[in-house]
Amino acid sequence: MEGSFHEHPYVPRDLKLPGFVPVSLSQSTIVGVYGISSLLVVSLVWLFSGRSLKNSNIDRWLMCWWAFTGLTHIILEGYFAFSPEFYRDKTANYLAEVWKEYSKGDSRYAARDAGTVVVEGLTAVFEGPASLLAVYAIATRKSYSYILQFAISLGQLYGTAVYFLTAYLEGDNFAASPYYYYAYYIGANASWVVIPTLISMRCWKKICAAIQVQGQKKTKAR
Repeated sequence: MEGSFHEHPYVPRDLKLPGFVPVSLSQSTIVGVYGISSLLVVSLVWLFSGRSLKNSNIDRWLMCWWAFTGLTHIILEGYFAFSPEFYRDKTANYLAEVWKEYSKGDSRYAARDAGTVVVEGLTAVFEGPASLLAVYAIATRKSYSYILQFAISLGQLYGTAVYFLTAYLEGDNFAASPYYYYAYYIGANASWVVIPTLISMRCWKKICAAIQVQGQKKTKAR
């Protein structure tokens, strides 16, 4: 019986998803489209950022990261947060297909777990636009660039911590198999642990150094 909650591939098996429609696109298509789109975004940002001699390679890579993560937050996570019945989609909408597939690694998405929806919603609404602002701030060398990057990175780390810890406290049993657990739940989220941590450390050093220089100038002025 199509649409019965017994038909979905998620864990727990008794999760009720009335009207569920199976994934239409293959895993390779879903991952491939996301990978190619991300590569295109990163390549364009890298090329355009290279037109200014003021941008160091680190700045250019950071601009690529913020463009990639900002668009991911706004488009992918934004769709999830504001599309509560994506699992019923019959049109093979790519964004719906992404979340049907990803739910094999974390069924809280298909189940519309309140904590997950809130974290993803806040990320899409606030961190997504802020990430794109960070691209502009780095490119134009705004004084608030490091503070902005530091704030977004902390927000990403906080959201990721909540995401993992709530799963742990609820039994950490939301993946259809070990493959999906490590490929989707762990692998797909690893970047938002490692990269924000490195950016936070860099921004902390830059901000502290700037304050120290300012303090030395005031001391000399006296």
